[in-house]
Amino acid sequence: MTTNEELFERAQRAIPGGVNSPVRAFRSVGGTPYFVARGEGARVWDVEGTEYLDLVQSYGAVIAGHAHPRIVEAIRAAAGDGTSYGAPTAREVLLAEEIGRRVPSCEKVRMVSSGTEATMTALRLARGATGRSRVVKFAGNYHGHGDALLAESGSAVAHLDPAHSPGGVPGSAGVPPAAVTDTVIAPYNDVPELDDTVACVIVEPVAANMGLVAPGEGFLAGLRAECDRVGAVLIFDEVITGFRLGWGGAQEAFGVTPDLTCFGKVIGGGLNVGAFGGRADLMDHLAPLGPVYQAGTLSGNPLATAAGLAALDLLDRDAHRWITGQAERLAAGLQQAFAAAGVDAVVATAGPLIGLHLGATAPTTYAEARTTDEAGYATFFHAMLRRGVAMAPGAYEVMFPGLAHDDAVVDRIVEVAGEAALELAASRRAR
Repeated sequence: MTTNEELFERAQRAIPGGVNSPVRAFRSVGGTPYFVARGEGARVWDVEGTEYLDLVQSYGAVIAGHAHPRIVEAIRAAAGDGTSYGAPTAREVLLAEEIGRRVPSCEKVRMVSSGTEATMTALRLARGATGRSRVVKFAGNYHGHGDALLAESGSAVAHLDPAHSPGGVPGSAGVPPAAVTDTVIAPYNDVPELDDTVACVIVEPVAANMGLVAPGEGFLAGLRAECDRVGAVLIFDEVITGFRLGWGGAQEAFGVTPDLTCFGKVIGGGLNVGAFGGRADLMDHLAPLGPVYQAGTLSGNPLATAAGLAALDLLDRDAHRWITGQAERLAAGLQQAFAAAGVDAVVATAGPLIGLHLGATAPTTYAEARTTDEAGYATFFHAMLRRGVAMAPGAYEVMFPGLAHDDAVVDRIVEVAGEAALELAASRRAR
């Protein structure tokens, strides 16, 4: 039997860092990653046969649980007809229509292959439509690894050595300063004053890559008003919140309508997919109708669209209410576990998203989010993992309970968290 250690040694020889995405690395928490062999519902099993209750759920891409029978069958049926054609398919139309039905601001939708591709193209579209260059983003928001948007990002970027990203601009080696010359960074939850050089403002309507930070009262509405004032395009990055926060995503939940919206994760049913949509007059600037070019061989891939349609079919309003209720129940149990152990922690929720901040006060900005106890998170993470609960190996990621996280699963996670919180408290006393 192959062990996690053996497989990681092989991976490091073949793959930079042994992982194909930095968020999967254990560098910020220490130790060796577990290599998943299979998953079912709320559980995954590693190559050594160890079972974990999974709160990662492919970082939000799997909302129905691993290997949901209806999604698996949809993929199987689609694969039997072929995996890629380089020509339009009916399911591309059906998925675009379904996105527009649930999110009315998306009068037209363009399918792509990842959330990063969606945000990169949305920026290009906003610039092409307005004839302007400057982009405003918010510190701690993560919009994928496109050059212009990697500045002061959350998620795994937050763990980079500050020497690699002085001042947060640019956010990665290999990004030339010119790539971020027109990127303006503002504090999250603070409405910036714009001028007529700004093409767009892009925002996570609920910040879910610096822990979990909800928008303050009037923040999103203020962005809408300020964009309207100067004629800038407002872009919601709903790669995480779309079809998870509710039927119509964050824009329905908060009653604020963007001009463009970016999607990913849920709409692929666990397969690689992305999309962006918005007002028809904006979307019609895209080629072949307009001068803004975007293309992709695998855009609207038949397997991904089949899986996405099956996933969305499982998510009626009752399903969203149920998942949110389970998340609130889990968050309350986790909060109680930390309190009983005497550990200062804030367990926040936004719909079915759960964030953990190891500190006494809930953060409202990226600077405040960065005060979380990263070393304490590493201790808690491993204490949970040893007891069979898998969380993301990074202090700035959120938890993604879904349809598979029933009462028995939630109760077990809370029980384990009580033990892990006591272990964290003991380790702090021993420092």
